[in-house]
Amino acid sequence: MRTTRTALLASVVAVCLTGCIGLGGKTPPFLLTLDADAAPTSGEARTAAEAATLTILIPTAPQKLRTTRIPVQQDDSSVTYVKDAQWVEAPQRLFQRLVSETVAARTARVVLDEGQYLTAPGEQLAGQLMEFGIDARSDEAVVVYQAMLVSAGGKTVTQRRFEVREPLAAKIEAKPAGEALARAANKVAVDVAAWLGG
Repeated sequence: MRTTRTALLASVVAVCLTGCIGLGGKTPPFLLTLDADAAPTSGEARTAAEAATLTILIPTAPQKLRTTRIPVQQDDSSVTYVKDAQWVEAPQRLFQRLVSETVAARTARVVLDEGQYLTAPGEQLAGQLMEFGIDARSDEAVVVYQAMLVSAGGKTVTQRRFEVREPLAAKIEAKPAGEALARAANKVAVDVAAWLGG
């Protein structure tokens, strides 16, 4: 009786695992990430008064970007995803880290992650990552970031939209799509750093 129960349980577990694996699809051959073209100098110390720090928040994103896959806008009403293309984590988190690295490297600001500040976060850079994918109509990687700079204490809010389009070097496949998006994201990050200044 016990042997039968064990065998039955093993069969159920195997079926469940097969179902889970089937739902997830096969694992992609590699994962994509974003690296900043510029990084802060190692060993350099920066000091800022409490209100002079800059906290860069993870941007919000529409549903089509709340995945580790790369969306492809086929036309005005349909979206597919690049085959075998997958980010190591959600693109809005990768983008936030990229902007933080770039701003820290190109300005004199003390840049904090939203999990790092201990008291008041100083100025805050929030926003929405509106586009982060491929436009099949123009064969371009598109990054659109609607930034919102909130002053320390929240008394003023300044908005600015950043958009960069990068041509694809090859047909729409995982590696060229990831590389084109990385180039576009770095250009947006540089533009944000220039806007924020020293």
